[in-house]
Order: sequence, then C-alpha cells, then structure tokens
Amino acid sequence: MGIFDEIKTGLEQAIEYEKGNLKAKKTVLSVAPVEYFSASEIKVIRGNTGLTQVMFAKYMGVSPKTVEAWESGRNHPEGAACRLLTLTKNDPSFPRRSGIVSE
Repeated sequence: MGIFDEIKTGLEQAIEYEKGNLKAKKTVLSVAPVEYFSASEIKVIRGNTGLTQVMFAKYMGVSPKTVEAWESGRNHPEGAACRLLTLTKNDPSFPRRSGIVSE
C-alpha cells in the first residue's frame, strides 16, 4: 500500500469515527509506583553493578557525597533517581548496556 493509500484510509477511518460508525482503538497503560530504597538496598544495587561510589554517583548524576548519604541512610533518593535505581536493580548491566557507563 502506497503512502497516498495509507493517508486516504486514515482519513476515511477518521470520518467514520467522527460519524460514530467506528470505535477508536485505545491502549490502556499502567505505571508502576515509584519504588523507595533503603540504604542497604542501594548499596547492594551499586555492588551488583561493580561500580565504586564515585562512578555510581556519575552514573546517577549526583555527587559522591549524595551516594554516600544514601548508603548510610542519612538521605534518601527521590523521583527519577528511584526510577533509575529500579532499572539498575532489575538489570545490573543497565549502566553499561545503556551506554551511560563505558569501559
């Protein structure tokens, strides 16, 4: 099917939908709640990556003192940092596979 035919089909479907003769396709998504991590969990996640606190901090986009505070329980990651920790927990090779960390 050529591009013209695809556009024509799409427009015809839009008209039928607008008339109420065609139901729209929809996808229902769900988003997992943000995980929160204890100091010991963060240390295990970092350990599984094989990264030092300094390298892990660079990977996470925070200072080494922040990682140290997380691992000692003086501070806790929030928001996007927790999402990145979840990805890393689920796949310790993620920092390297994603290209964020390289040899």
